[in-house]
Amino acid sequence: MKTILQAAFVFLICLLGEGIVHLFSLSFPSSVVSMILLFFLLLFRWVRQEQIQGFVRFLQQNMALLFVPAGVAIMENYSYLKGNVLPFLLVCVISTIVTFAVTAYTVQFTAALQRRRTKPQTNQKEDGVQ
Repeated sequence: MKTILQAAFVFLICLLGEGIVHLFSLSFPSSVVSMILLFFLLLFRWVRQEQIQGFVRFLQQNMALLFVPAGVAIMENYSYLKGNVLPFLLVCVISTIVTFAVTAYTVQFTAALQRRRTKPQTNQKEDGVQ
């Protein structure tokens, strides 16, 4: 039941993202607006990670299923891609490499920030003792 409530909350954030895109007539995907909204909710601790963690784990465990509709759409529209298979594959390969690199550097940067944040302050003088 807890996971269902967490899913409802995440879908509410998605609905808010849809509303923001519609209200402001943005030419931006509502899913991206929703992710940014959720990021800021987590950043400012208006939502705690524990409040959505169960549903997030469920999504991570079933992520492969989320790619099925995209694969089916590609196969349904193969006639449009038939003459452009090589450029399409080139874009896929390059974007995959760029995504891996950006993700790796982001993880390294975030880990460094976390280490710096949790590192004890050893340079400060304690009670005036030198």
